[in-house]
Amino acid sequence: MATEQALSRDEKIYDITIIGGGPTGLFAAFCCGMRNASCKIIDSLPELGGQLATLYPEKYIFDVGGYPKVLAKDLVESLKEQAFQYNPAVNLNEEVVSLERREDDVFELKTDKRIHLSRAIIICAGIGVFTPRPLPTDKAKDYEEHGIYYYVDKLDQFRSKKVLVIGGGDSAVDYALMIEPVAEQVTLIHRRDGFRAHEESVKKLYDSSINVKTFVELHDLHGESGVLEAATLINNKSKETERIEVDTIVSGLGFSASLGPITEWGLEIENNEIVVNTKMETNIPGIYAAGDIVNYPGKIKLIATGFGEAPTAVNNAKTYIDPNARLSPGHSSSRKQ
Repeated sequence: MATEQALSRDEKIYDITIIGGGPTGLFAAFCCGMRNASCKIIDSLPELGGQLATLYPEKYIFDVGGYPKVLAKDLVESLKEQAFQYNPAVNLNEEVVSLERREDDVFELKTDKRIHLSRAIIICAGIGVFTPRPLPTDKAKDYEEHGIYYYVDKLDQFRSKKVLVIGGGDSAVDYALMIEPVAEQVTLIHRRDGFRAHEESVKKLYDSSINVKTFVELHDLHGESGVLEAATLINNKSKETERIEVDTIVSGLGFSASLGPITEWGLEIENNEIVVNTKMETNIPGIYAAGDIVNYPGKIKLIATGFGEAPTAVNNAKTYIDPNARLSPGHSSSRKQ
């Protein structure tokens, strides 16, 4: 990490700096523009869009109002087009390290590359820094470059392949349904018979050609010269094993998340999430949060929820910066043409 002496400094003081360029962060940037608040987005990833762009651009998203379904990559492009109407500053490939408030109430936000200045902060960092949960076999490392995937970014890599998907949550079920149209055969295994995915997705799963095996876990992997050829499965009730031919394995076991340096900023953290009130305020004045990173009673982690939290955070940040500003700018449909 660069030392403070080596860090460059952006001397412009922005009204609002958004940490995280995923869907919630991008919509928050648009809301900043609607409130005539200067805005900067900082993200550790090399491109905007968060998990939608990095982990599953080919995945359909079903929980966004107005879209019966929309590819993740297309939703990201629409969000970028919407936000970029107001030309937010964007700094990618920068990991946020520390945050301090100066005597003039301006925040100094340090990344691994430079120092940023802002009057208010909105944290939209999703689940934080995420790493895939490992498959339950030591042999997985032998095939991670030759047949094992922890996310789906290109469907063509599964074309005409025998694919094994592991997991019982939304990611696993969605991956299996995404891959089915291009693969020769898809098998999904889950260690229980109850899925944590949306009910409609589970219905589609059982109506598909996907071979669903419950109470089944991965037991062993097989292949020559580092190329995956087969997997041994085990029924965790009967202890019977079964060997099936597979070309690729997709893990839907999820990701472990870490808030990283954010935990050292004095924010109230609960269950690895930032506690906010109904204004999306944290316990530190001037710092707000929205999206999957926040925690409050009744919180539901959906993209649609983040789209509601973003304008709440931005409008309250606007009144924090300018106490004379109105909290609600009114509805665009009620404005005179």
